[in-house]
Amino acid sequence: MWTADEIAQLCYAHYSVKLPKQGKPEPNREWTLLAAVVKIQSPANQVCDATDKEVPVTKEVVSMGTGTKCIGQSKMRKSGDILNDSHAEIIARRSFQRYLLHQLHLAAVLKEDSVFVPGTQRGLWKLRPDLSFVFFSSHTPCGDASIIPMLEFEEQPCCPVIRNWAINSPVEKSNNLEDSKNKRDCEDPGSSVAKKMRLGTPAMTLSNSIAHHETQESGSIKPDVSSSNLTKEELDTANGIAPGSFKVVDVYRTGAKCVPGETGDLRKPGAAYHQVGLLRVKPGRGDRTCSMSCSDKMARWNVLGCQGALLMHFLEEPIYLSAVVIGKCPYSQEAMRRALTGRCQEVLALPRGFGVPELKIEQSSLLFEQSRCAVQMQRADIPGRLVPCGAAISWSAVPEHPLDVTANGFPQGITKKEIGSPRARSRISKVELFRSFQKLLSSITEDKQPDSVRGPGLCMPLPTFRVGLPTAVKRSWKTSSWTCPEAGFPGDSNYNSSLVDNED
Repeated sequence: MWTADEIAQLCYAHYSVKLPKQGKPEPNREWTLLAAVVKIQSPANQVCDATDKEVPVTKEVVSMGTGTKCIGQSKMRKSGDILNDSHAEIIARRSFQRYLLHQLHLAAVLKEDSVFVPGTQRGLWKLRPDLSFVFFSSHTPCGDASIIPMLEFEEQPCCPVIRNWAINSPVEKSNNLEDSKNKRDCEDPGSSVAKKMRLGTPAMTLSNSIAHHETQESGSIKPDVSSSNLTKEELDTANGIAPGSFKVVDVYRTGAKCVPGETGDLRKPGAAYHQVGLLRVKPGRGDRTCSMSCSDKMARWNVLGCQGALLMHFLEEPIYLSAVVIGKCPYSQEAMRRALTGRCQEVLALPRGFGVPELKIEQSSLLFEQSRCAVQMQRADIPGRLVPCGAAISWSAVPEHPLDVTANGFPQGITKKEIGSPRARSRISKVELFRSFQKLLSSITEDKQPDSVRGPGLCMPLPTFRVGLPTAVKRSWKTSSWTCPEAGFPGDSNYNSSLVDNED
């Protein structure tokens, strides 16, 4: 079918050719993360993977995103015109939603070739049986997937761990890209900790290479895992039963904090510092965020689909990813599987058509040229700090305005005076995606509209589009986030954006 390296190479080539210089990292000074959705088309007569024969497939990048940032709670807006979360994975997924909206317009309005075919119910569509989608990310997702054992390997890693900048600080360390400490503290390849860290095989290697951690000065203290809820494989690893007899140093630590109501981290020495499998929010730069970690969001997509609640009104079944491919970076297969699928196996009472499908997870051996590792190797002895790029790029396979470059949640170059105007909205912001949904619905005659959206008021022009919306659509907006019903609906008098993570 396809290999992880083929997917990575396709995405890297697309990044180089299709994305503009604007929004990309400044050479030898900045780095970024890359994510994309790749459409896989199998031959019509060999849709299933029932045989072991290699079947040639057609691969096409349909959405792409770059970015490392996330806004704080105080900057969130009730109007839905700002991007709360600009991590590459989230940008790529929102760009994918834009692509799906265009494909629905082709199928339902223009009657042209599309990725969708008519479903069995009026106004509903489903994905063509010969198509599937693979998600690519140049690095492991932040959050639970980054909490893995640190093992001792033979070769020097491309990205040593961060210097122990806060060994006496009670503040929780962070591997999140927004952390200001993370951006100020440079890595020290000559440190004793860096020499312990090695980049191994995909079977059980390191997680996020920018994770903060505490070193054990003696280097001989065995991690205490008695109170940890690591998996059996990870417990065995932490106790020294590791592939190749590699010694466990510690666990990578994440700055993502447990959500209110969840059991907190134990914060004990060694492998018992974190509890795994918990929902977490991304840390901000002094201002707490309301955005869930990428691990949590990707786990959610694997249960509810990537299409979002609004698009689900037009679909007979959700759009699931068939596979996730990670680029060359510190990595753990066990942690990835635990974070994305393992902790969702007990999800019950899902609507018809929903479930927890099998997800293929693989790692490529190809390094992203503008990743932190690659840039750090290229810059060699160049003075100055290496920092994450502040811009995010969105690209969708749509005919009109496929590109969107943002910074701090708004289109790059927007002034404060322009905020609140249509020009100051990203094309993948909540309000603009809703406008596209509106436009699609208004283009379909009422007798061919899905039953769930047939009601007065839905196609009223913004900003009054929220008035008179069918209850089902309001419910979709609410339940499409890790949120609570008290948040309300954007535009309502009782809406509280501080309770809502954007529909990612």
